[in-house]
Order: sequence, then C-alpha cells, then structure tokens
Amino acid sequence: MLSVRFHRMDEGTAEDYALLGRLEHKFIESLPDRLLYALNSLQHSLAGYQIDRLQHSLQSATRAEASGADIELIVAALIHDLGDDLAPHNHSQLAAAIIRPYVRAEVTWIIEHHGVFQMYYYGDAAGLNKDERERYRGHDWFDSCERFCRDWDQMAFDPDYPTKPLSYFEPMVRTIFSRPAFDPAIITPAA
Repeated sequence: MLSVRFHRMDEGTAEDYALLGRLEHKFIESLPDRLLYALNSLQHSLAGYQIDRLQHSLQSATRAEASGADIELIVAALIHDLGDDLAPHNHSQLAAAIIRPYVRAEVTWIIEHHGVFQMYYYGDAAGLNKDERERYRGHDWFDSCERFCRDWDQMAFDPDYPTKPLSYFEPMVRTIFSRPAFDPAIITPAA
C-alpha cells in the first residue's frame, strides 16, 4: 500500500502531498458508492415506525419526483435523514453538509432546516414547540422547506405507498455526487 513518509504534516514533501492528492481523488470518485451503502444501511436504523428509515427515504424521494421536483431535490429527499444514525440530535445539519458541495444553496438550506420545520407536524404530540420554524419566516427559502416537509418528508411513513427502489435512484445519486465540488455553475450563494 502506498503511503506518505511523514509522521507530522509539517514534515511532508511535495511528493507526499501529490500522492495524497491522487489517493483523495480516487476516494472522492467512490463517494456515490459509499452513499448508496449508507442509504442501504438505513434498513437497520431507528426502529418503531411502520417502515424502516430506508423506505422512508425512498418514499420521500418518490414523492418528490412525483411532485415534479428536480434531480437536486429528489436526491436531497433521498439522503435527508442519512444523519439519523451518527448525529441523531443534528441529523439535518449532517445531511446538509454531505450534499452542500454538489447542489444549489436553496437545497442545502432546506435539508439543513428540515428537522426544525418537521416539528410542525409532531411537535404538539411530542411536547415540543411545533412553531419553532417561525423564526425563519420571511427567509427566501421558507416556503420551499415548508413544502419539502409538508408534501414529502412528513407524508413518507406509509407502508402502502408505491415506493421506487434504491436502484431506481442510483443513477441520480451518481449524477449529483459525481459533479465537481463547489462548481460555481451549480452552487449559488446562500440567501
């Protein structure tokens, strides 16, 4: 296995960092595979719902596509809960960090805030402030996030909903996560 010779980063040579650059490039190319694996692992995530977290994610993406959403929003709906396993208290921010380099700022904002907006649908029953999202009212993307949660996320717990499989969404995942990171042709400034 190829490796650098240094023990501390300040001891690295140009050759060491060129090697790391080549290895990182190959690693980044396999990001879609790792994301598909992580999505598939949601089958064994948080229990208690009538469907598993993978089915919830697939159903959210299926609903997004059926509503006419573009590929960025469909993939965002698919990965929006990827953070549930590793960051249960801030899963929205983790999912937003994953998708941020590859989509427009609006999509990232929706994913980053969907956890707060989602409370509108269960907050009262869970003893939480269902209106927590109101602090964002007036934001350019408030309505987009509200629609994301209302029409796709909170609706996606139905065991009888005709849901497309992960294999259907795989080409979309590969398209989004094979883009150059932070491409100015795709990424728009945050509002």
